[in-house]
Amino acid sequence: MMRRSMFFWGALCGVAAGLGVLALLDWGQTGKISGTGADAQTLIAERPIPPGLLEDERNTIEVFRRTSRSVVFVSTNAMQRDFFTLNVIEVPRGTGSGFVWDTKGHVVTNYHVIEPGNSWSVTLANGKQFDAELTGAEPFKDLAVLRIQAPESELVPLELGDSDQLVVGQKVLAIGNPFGLDQTLTTGVISALGREIRSAAQITIQDVIQTDAAINPGNSGGPLLDSPGRLIGLNTMIFSPSGASAGIGFAVPVSAIRRVVPQLIAHGKVTRAGLGVELLPDIYAQRLGIEGIIIRAVQPGGAADRAELRGLGKDRFGRVVLGDVIVGVNGQKVVVFDDLFKALEPHRPGDEVQVRLARDGHERDVRLRLQEVD
Repeated sequence: MMRRSMFFWGALCGVAAGLGVLALLDWGQTGKISGTGADAQTLIAERPIPPGLLEDERNTIEVFRRTSRSVVFVSTNAMQRDFFTLNVIEVPRGTGSGFVWDTKGHVVTNYHVIEPGNSWSVTLANGKQFDAELTGAEPFKDLAVLRIQAPESELVPLELGDSDQLVVGQKVLAIGNPFGLDQTLTTGVISALGREIRSAAQITIQDVIQTDAAINPGNSGGPLLDSPGRLIGLNTMIFSPSGASAGIGFAVPVSAIRRVVPQLIAHGKVTRAGLGVELLPDIYAQRLGIEGIIIRAVQPGGAADRAELRGLGKDRFGRVVLGDVIVGVNGQKVVVFDDLFKALEPHRPGDEVQVRLARDGHERDVRLRLQEVD
């Protein structure tokens, strides 16, 4: 009898301990931890720097104190129908980080942070929370811009750096809200440059920064800074078997942010150059053993139409016949859509490019002027 009683109480304690851990993790992920927001900012600003610290330590402290006010906490919610009542309710879908772009209330974060939901809120470093509206998003670069109606005096934009001048071994600082713990600082170095990662739209993001600064879930959308405190990247992804930081993190370079964010603010989207064609998914070319992108249709009056490109057609028996297959742009080989995207990305509407096409077993080059596409 005593053994059964001990087993019962042991099992009950085990369940309670398990629930305690789950509650603690959930508590951390919602960011409801004492010493956050305004209290934390006061502590950061007022605590004196101890004497005798190394110059590198003093630099880290000073940069964090100066820039942490620019880092925000982003919460994403979605509308969902309750299973029992059938009422439509708003439920949390995720959290992440972001940073203040300007004094007009624009906040930059990752696309994958805001994408699961249809309503958002932004919490500033002083603890004040604001409803946010989506200004624009660019899935191809994993970037998004929200806007809040906050007083200008509470909005502290970050200074932009130059990711084209970075070198491996350079010191970096990452600030964000890992696991909902706001205003968390980690440091490291640039481990590699010129990396490529896949965006949420499954398109390659080029010239990505790799760092060993600890980046965990919730850091997404937070800034990566250099030692003077300038923005050099946006933390976006980690490589880890466990889902926690393993010393391999990636950040979208500030060169891409400089180019994309102003367009999102002005137009809600990125102005992109294209050929004026509809393309078949890569899987169709792969099934047919074709190295290239099959043109499904040509937009009437568009760039491709003026250059006399041809999409799919039908013969007199009603069978589908191939038209043109894109196999190259400006001397770069094109096998899949990602190749075409990378070849056209540096260009703007109105630029002229040379497109290599395959049709009926023959290849030819055609020059055409790019048009604006969605």
